[in-house]
Amino acid sequence: MRKTERIQTVIIGAGQAGLAAAYYLKRRGLPFILLEAHQRVGDAWRKRWDSLHLFTPARFDSIAGLRFPAPPHSFPSKDAMADYLESYVQRFDLPVRTGMRVEKVARPGDRFEVTAGDHVFEAENVIVAMASFQKRVVPEFAGDLDPSIVQMHSSEYRNPGQLQPGDVLLVGAGNSGAEIGLDVVRSHRTWLSGRDVGHVPFRVDGRAARVLMPLVLRVLFHRVARANTPWGRKFRKKMLTQGGPLVRTKPSDLAAAGVERVPRVAGVQNGKPMLEDGRVLDVANVIWCTGFKPGFSWIDLPVFDQQGWPKHERGAAAGAPGLYFLGLMFIYAASSTMVHGVSRDAKYIAGSIAARVRAAHPSSHHGREEPSAPERMARKSRSAAAVSRDAVSGNAPASVHASDRRVV
Repeated sequence: MRKTERIQTVIIGAGQAGLAAAYYLKRRGLPFILLEAHQRVGDAWRKRWDSLHLFTPARFDSIAGLRFPAPPHSFPSKDAMADYLESYVQRFDLPVRTGMRVEKVARPGDRFEVTAGDHVFEAENVIVAMASFQKRVVPEFAGDLDPSIVQMHSSEYRNPGQLQPGDVLLVGAGNSGAEIGLDVVRSHRTWLSGRDVGHVPFRVDGRAARVLMPLVLRVLFHRVARANTPWGRKFRKKMLTQGGPLVRTKPSDLAAAGVERVPRVAGVQNGKPMLEDGRVLDVANVIWCTGFKPGFSWIDLPVFDQQGWPKHERGAAAGAPGLYFLGLMFIYAASSTMVHGVSRDAKYIAGSIAARVRAAHPSSHHGREEPSAPERMARKSRSAAAVSRDAVSGNAPASVHASDRRVV
């Protein structure tokens, strides 16, 4: 028998996007619950390949209200990021339920129904706080490869110990393919197939990056490349169809490590991968670094375009009031899918939900944002400074004037 619960807002996903949304809803005193498919907050990071480090330095890896606990110019490991998210939940006492994989979101009446196993949550608002990496993309001809070849998607790769002896082909030359290539080439002859996606023209861990990274991340990606500007819309189309450039790895790094670049894989011949130039590679392992689809088929609402991406305005789904998307690329800007960019979008969506609550309950005071601890301290400091200035100038009220002997 299914158990039904009623809650004002359900947040699906307790990654950085979902936790940022929870932070802002809690500051407004609005009730919500977070549903996380994994058994532990942060496991989406822990289950990525062992050698992965974030592409952005720690100074840009914080979400609202809690600084990332690492030197500002260091690059945290994926496990450090996972632990930070777990500590975030503890720090703000957020109501997360783990092991709750959402199977369906529908709206049969005036409320949404969110189904997760034998639980059904009825909600006025739903925030789908999940990244774009939901459904793996693997070409159909992968099934024609010889069964003796070990195949896996990049999301399944952890370390070279998963591979059998023999050559490795990585299909897809984006960031995942390049990073995994450097990991694998130390123990296997490695081929990297795919077009040149370009690369960031400076070393992200170099001294120049300390000046350039803020310009790229906080100015270009956060303020310039917005969905409501012509250049931002053009950039969005490129990112969604072609992907981004290599961030940490350079083509020269791959060449120096011994990773061999080859053209795109066109199909299969005699059970082996065949390249566009007709060459057939005799490899023992294939890692598909071929990306993801949105994967929102479990949302039973007409809010998606032909490519499966949600139709929305700053995260608010078109035609479904109360449904929001967060953490996807270009919810508002190129930074919307990045750790440093989700908090702005989360704050906006929390404000939108608060406005809906006030519209439905005009006499209610719920939804007004409470100041954070640093803001409260700053207000107290400004107030104390003002009282001090008034006392010195002789303009203080009687209760705090220098000549008043009462304790106030």
